[in-house]
Amino acid sequence: MNRVTIRRGIPPLLVPLLLLAAVGGCTSDEPAGVELADVRRAPVTEVVEAPATVGARATATLRAPAPGTLAKLYVREGEQVRKGELLARIRSPQAEGQLKQARQAARLASPAAPRLASPQVRLASFDTRAFDAKVGRHFARARQEARRIRDAQARKQLLGAIDLAEAQHRAQTRALASITAQLNRSINSVLSGVTSGFSGLAGSMASLQAASRTQAKAAVKAAEGTVASLTIRAPFSGVVTLGRASGGGGSGGLDGLLSQIPGGGQQLPSLPSSGGSGTPVATGVPVSAGDSIVTVTDVSRLTLSADIDETDVLLVKKGTRATVELDAVPGAGYTGRVTGVGVTPKEGTTGGVSYPVQLSLGAGTFDDGGAAPTPKPGMSAVARLTVRESPSAVSVPASAIVSSGRESVVWAVRDGLAERRVVKLGAQGEAAVEVLGGLSVGERVVVKGADSVRPGQRLP
Repeated sequence: MNRVTIRRGIPPLLVPLLLLAAVGGCTSDEPAGVELADVRRAPVTEVVEAPATVGARATATLRAPAPGTLAKLYVREGEQVRKGELLARIRSPQAEGQLKQARQAARLASPAAPRLASPQVRLASFDTRAFDAKVGRHFARARQEARRIRDAQARKQLLGAIDLAEAQHRAQTRALASITAQLNRSINSVLSGVTSGFSGLAGSMASLQAASRTQAKAAVKAAEGTVASLTIRAPFSGVVTLGRASGGGGSGGLDGLLSQIPGGGQQLPSLPSSGGSGTPVATGVPVSAGDSIVTVTDVSRLTLSADIDETDVLLVKKGTRATVELDAVPGAGYTGRVTGVGVTPKEGTTGGVSYPVQLSLGAGTFDDGGAAPTPKPGMSAVARLTVRESPSAVSVPASAIVSSGRESVVWAVRDGLAERRVVKLGAQGEAAVEVLGGLSVGERVVVKGADSVRPGQRLP
């Protein structure tokens, strides 16, 4: 005799009825837990979501062109300035001395050079021993500073770049000596042949003098530009951020040493930023060449930089609308529009790639309609880009779509029986999906329990 166990909470008189219902359910052809919905016309919007960062229209960091002292600072942190406004003035005896020397060299290279009185000409070779010794000391100090860098890869790159610069310097010295010797041989050969060649030699010397004058003028122009840059003005209107000086003021430190090595500044890789290290910029503070004095940021028009996943970037076009939410302004939404789509990929943390997309950032409002505050550059945001819209789409609930390899499938009801349909999708929203082919308005599809449905199975 079979024994029936009565569970707590079920009255004894209902047990036979429940058993009868269970037996009846097992004999039905209709699958349990299946729900259906109608295919209908409805608006469908597909949105791509991506992390983003607020940016400014333009940013310029103005640096010290030469070592010296900050003679005068005319602005304060956060102050609004206009284009051309005087921001700071640097006093640099070194830059002024270089300009004086360049002008003296230009005067010596003037056209009033003495004429050759005799065809007996010999060019003296350049004695570069003192200069080579000075450069050698700079190379040694540069290597000493480079070896103090903790990062092994950066240290290796710097030492390699210094070696390359030193080799280039040696090659240039040898080339200069070779050129001088070759020129002497050529001159002596011409003079020993015929005296008439003296006129040609005079023309060659005139050409050399002309080249010397050109170089002297270029040196003067470069020195004048450096001295002019000691007066720092705003390149455009914006908000001021004061920098930090290394406090050197001379040739101390790796950057200062390398800047004095021929070719050194062009061969070195970029070094990581020192962040907040250094002395705050203020009047009377020593500065080194390259120190950040003032940064001007134009916030008249804010931008947004978003990283779009490779699976979605082909849907993003110039002009695509977006809504933006900022971490710093909860409950507010800002408008945005795509202004450009980048083509250079960026590796993601999960192994895939993303592409940079630039957007313009508009005004924001709170949920109650009030105006939201203006963001600041660098703030984090989430951009939701409307990539596809269909105002009157043949749509089904998103839960009706079943992926089968590369196909999108739904279970439709035909004459009360389940029929497998391959459909073509359009815009894909969170709740509803546009169907471009395979279904008609008014049909019914399975939206729940599709994994238990089989072809030809009777559906409710």
